[in-house]
Amino acid sequence: MSGSRAAPASAALRPWPLAIGGALSMASANGIDRFIYTPILPVMAQALGLTASRAGLIASANYLGYLLGAVFAARPDLPGSRRRWLLGALATSAVCTAGMAVAPPLGVMLALRLASGFAGAVAIVMAIALVVERLSSAGRGELGAVHFAGVGVGIVISALIVAGLRAAGFDWRAMWLCAGATSLCGLAAVTAAIGRGGDAPSAAVARRDIAPVGAAFRRLIAANTLSAFGYVITATFIVALVRGSPQLKNLEASIWVVFGLAAAPSVALWMAVARRHDVFRAFAVVCGVEAIGVIASVLWLEPAGTLVAALCVGGSFMGTTALGMLGARALTHGDSRRPVALMTAGFGVGQMVGPTFAGIARDASGTFVLPSLCAAACLLLASWLALRAGAGAGRPVRVAAPARAPSDLRDQNE
Repeated sequence: MSGSRAAPASAALRPWPLAIGGALSMASANGIDRFIYTPILPVMAQALGLTASRAGLIASANYLGYLLGAVFAARPDLPGSRRRWLLGALATSAVCTAGMAVAPPLGVMLALRLASGFAGAVAIVMAIALVVERLSSAGRGELGAVHFAGVGVGIVISALIVAGLRAAGFDWRAMWLCAGATSLCGLAAVTAAIGRGGDAPSAAVARRDIAPVGAAFRRLIAANTLSAFGYVITATFIVALVRGSPQLKNLEASIWVVFGLAAAPSVALWMAVARRHDVFRAFAVVCGVEAIGVIASVLWLEPAGTLVAALCVGGSFMGTTALGMLGARALTHGDSRRPVALMTAGFGVGQMVGPTFAGIARDASGTFVLPSLCAAACLLLASWLALRAGAGAGRPVRVAAPARAPSDLRDQNE
């Protein structure tokens, strides 16, 4: 009889629709609302006469909002369910994205991007805690890769929106409006896919016991922060860099699509690496691959080098995010929302500093070489810190094969 009762519960959860709903939430809040700025930037900068430092400041405002939203989402007294916060945050982020169409004054653009980043971070934290946690408890932790693949899908959609509207003769305002409308359509699908079942109220979940943050977790947060600084300069300015190089200009319409296509399967790839090896070692390798891409973006200014940059950076930045979250869960226990929020906040700091630093350095030197090499150095330092965090864990932590364990993490020394 116990076996007959388990089947309906498993069916009620509907792991695949839940994972797809998570992917759509990441595509909307992250892939579109957050990253559409990259392909729109060259068009917008030309129309408005934006300098690189101002463009970087607008990007950093979004990442400051991301940082503040992550800190807010970690509050233990946050009322209501995680699902309600997720849906409300997705709606807010989409509206702010569309609002950029009527925002020429710099102050208005900064405010809208900050608000979008805040809402997007709340959505990301709630989606990871809600979707990945429920998939893991149902023994389908491997579907977490589907959830994170939504970022790459959203990036591809953002590239197609910009390329399609440019080809049709529309300006940057139409691109922001279309992006916001697309995210709102995604919200409708997320509402249908992510049901209310199994979603404990946020405050109730937050009252569960949480282990103190140790040295290994602090190293992992530092590695996550440095990895964000390491990827974000290339991710923000790669389309502008391509447009400004005569030998690369033909790649302008396609390079962001390549970036997104590399991101979509990347989490599944890096999860497979972590399944065979250690999560922290896999994180270190990802940072190394990312550093190669960042260096190629500025020192190999040929089509092949730019493609390598897009593949390496696009194919790794979500790997550090997913592996970092798994490492955080291995180093803590209890409510997953707090470690997720702390990791997200650290990521937000790195993202916030990167574009402003790169924009100022670009205006001063005329190239992105110096900030990009600094980013690559930070990625190598992040790689070392990840290895140190893994050593501090005291045991190898691997992603479990789905048939062997109900959790997406398994202590190999058990």
